[in-house]
Amino acid sequence: MNQEYYPWGGEFTSCSQNGCVAVVLLNINYKPNEVVAIYGSLRTENIGIEKIVANVISNPNIRYLVICGNDIRGHHSGMSLIALNKNGIDDQHKIINAPGAIPYIENLNDEAIERFRDQIEIIDLLGITDKNKLDKTIDSLSIKSPPSFGEPYIAIKIIAESSVKLNDKRALHSKIIINYMGKIERRDK
Repeated sequence: MNQEYYPWGGEFTSCSQNGCVAVVLLNINYKPNEVVAIYGSLRTENIGIEKIVANVISNPNIRYLVICGNDIRGHHSGMSLIALNKNGIDDQHKIINAPGAIPYIENLNDEAIERFRDQIEIIDLLGITDKNKLDKTIDSLSIKSPPSFGEPYIAIKIIAESSVKLNDKRALHSKIIINYMGKIERRDK
């Protein structure tokens, strides 16, 4: 595997470097066939989405992003990823019209987000868990074999310039924890 692809890590499996399909799994135990470029789970509507965006745009061969399974209650990470692709982010880095609890993209610049929106066509299979239907869709996309989107784009993580202020309107990921029940808790440090 080319080391420049998938620089942000995460819970994913890479398969075909030249594959044009990436698959996002939401509450589903499914293993796509080896024609896909990459597949993995998505749990959160912020950092999880950031990792997907950064890793997908690092491989210009990926042109389709299949989102399948049942969305994460409370987070709505699948619907938030669809909203990011469709609408982008606002001045506060919030995904426009995302239904998630904290759908903020704070570690990617606008150029990376626009690259993702231009490079990727979302295939919305939310609610679909049938292996045969998923395989058929992925195979039909793989056969299309669209051209590469150009050079890999390596997204650099944005590092905060100053400390948190009381009037900061963005999500404070370092100060928020979502517990196993999906409730927001504060972290002291």
